[in-house]
Amino acid sequence: MDLPTGLTTRALTPQDAKAVFGLVVASETHDLGEATIDLEDIVGDWRRPTFRLGEQAVGVESDGELVAYAEVYAGRYADAHVPPEHRGKGIGTALAHWTQEEARRQGGTLVGMPVPKDSVGDRLLTHLGYHVRWTSWILELPGGRSIAAQPVPAGYAIRDVRVGQEHPAYRILEDAFNEWPERTPTSYEDWAAGVVRRLGFEPWQLRLMEDPDGVVVGVSFVILSRDCGDVDRLAVRADHRGLGLARALLVDSFELARSRGATRSELSIDSRTGALGLYERVGMRVTSTWIHRAIDL
Repeated sequence: MDLPTGLTTRALTPQDAKAVFGLVVASETHDLGEATIDLEDIVGDWRRPTFRLGEQAVGVESDGELVAYAEVYAGRYADAHVPPEHRGKGIGTALAHWTQEEARRQGGTLVGMPVPKDSVGDRLLTHLGYHVRWTSWILELPGGRSIAAQPVPAGYAIRDVRVGQEHPAYRILEDAFNEWPERTPTSYEDWAAGVVRRLGFEPWQLRLMEDPDGVVVGVSFVILSRDCGDVDRLAVRADHRGLGLARALLVDSFELARSRGATRSELSIDSRTGALGLYERVGMRVTSTWIHRAIDL
């Protein structure tokens, strides 16, 4: 990697999770005013069976201190962070080129990563020839506000996941997100690493919507992050849409998080869903905008 004198690279280990978390927090706080990540997110991602941390991630060090990092998952999804005090030295450019080479090594033909809109990272990737694939938004329901309740249709019910129902929940979410064009499918084991095997997971976080026959037709996964209840994933089976089930799951998840200490609620969506206006109409507001930029290899 073409780095300034005094900087070196090394493979990462699971023990680097806290240091990498610190890098991401510093980067996002500078760009957005607050961090959007938890340590559990990094640990869960690194525990995915198909992700080989020692090969698919790299750290940049200065005098033995980790000052930047990058990773590539599934040959096309990259992430990289350089905290503000180490920007302007060429580290970001070097990491971008490394992610391209690593994606090629994994067999990828395109690699991209999310960056806050109009941030240093966004401008850098634009300069390097990356194009926009989609836009994402983080929306917040401010403290003290709520979404009007959505009645659950007769015979339907919402409840916590039970042992043995993890696979049906995975299938609902995976089938829904696979409707997006060119999405790379996720295996159950990779999905489980960030959901039911996520550090601190409790059954109340994975809420299931059952139809009158007891079949799972909708799923919501909520994370309690500091003072915020974040609906990380939400999906309803295609043949049960239009009944208000998604809104009912959303309201249920927000209320559960609030009952456990959350003072505000969040979720993220992107332009592939076309649902931004829907959430704005129920009182949510955009707090940050992200651009997924990619480059053909």
